Amino acid sequence: MGTLLHFKDLYLEAFDDCKPSYVVFFLKGYSIFCAVMLFMAFYAFLYRAFTGFEF
Repeated sequence: MGTLLHFKDLYLEAFDDCKPSYVVFFLKGYSIFCAVMLFMAFYAFLYRAFTGFEF
């Protein structure tokens, strides 16, 4: 649990003094987009792994 809190602190600290504010919104949105894409890739891999990699 401490590792997740550390990553959260690093994430929030990275945007503390970032100007202009629209860049901050863009970067936060992009980081969420990347996290969703990474989750989808892991899901697709696990789905293929459990179904025998049949294409």
